[in-house]
Amino acid sequence: MKKWGFLLSGGFLVAIIVGILLINQRPNQARQQANRVHDSAPTFYLHGYGGSGRSSDSMIAAAEERGRATKVLTAIVSRTGQVELEGHWTGNTTRPIIQVIYKNNRNANYRQNGEWFKRVLIAVNRQHHFKQFNVVAHSMGNLTLAFYLANNAQNKKMPQLTKFVSIAGHYAGIIGMDDRANQNHLAKNGRPQQINATYRQLMGLRHRLPKNQIQYLNIYGDLSDGSDSDGRVSNVSSQSLRYLVAPRAKSYQEVQFKGSNAQHSKLYENEAVNKAVIDFLW
Repeated sequence: MKKWGFLLSGGFLVAIIVGILLINQRPNQARQQANRVHDSAPTFYLHGYGGSGRSSDSMIAAAEERGRATKVLTAIVSRTGQVELEGHWTGNTTRPIIQVIYKNNRNANYRQNGEWFKRVLIAVNRQHHFKQFNVVAHSMGNLTLAFYLANNAQNKKMPQLTKFVSIAGHYAGIIGMDDRANQNHLAKNGRPQQINATYRQLMGLRHRLPKNQIQYLNIYGDLSDGSDSDGRVSNVSSQSLRYLVAPRAKSYQEVQFKGSNAQHSKLYENEAVNKAVIDFLW
């Protein structure tokens, strides 16, 4: 009897140990699966007004060098909105990058640009299916994505945005056009006191965005010259993104860069900015 009791107790102990190992293994497996999904999600780079491939070349090169990412495709959007894909995306590529280039790079019709970005997503998804994606945008590229979201944020048939890096976004105006340095101010809740037509059209994002899905990194520059701007976009205009997205965001953070290298067009060539983007995405 003692022998059988010993065997039974021993077997019971083994069962407990196996159970503990299985319980611990499940979270590890879940984390590994989440990492695989995260690393397979493509990141789209959107340039600003008058921009081209050169606008994001240095950022993409930094991501490839430091973030172990790989540029797989260039999506070229014609002046009529047709999408042509150049490059090749293999199935096992980790952290794929897609550079988006608009041939009509001075089209200030943000809503149309947003619809054409939808065509980019559809074209890429036909070639290589993906469920999640990230975006890094500079200047007008931010409005391209914002208007895409305004019309498609609740469209479950489309891939879902999970991370968005906004660089020098002019959500509430551009200095010299519909804004002036130190003219606008933010209320305590982040709402700009002066709202232009573009910002008014985006107000619906506060209710349309998916809850607890998208993580935001808002990067903006300050020349430290008293203008509280990067020379083209006021800090208030860039920071006004918070009021639009924070209520439904998974996370939201802002990073300000100062000095001459924080000038509007220099932000995407700034090494410190590149590091912040890479750390946030990957």
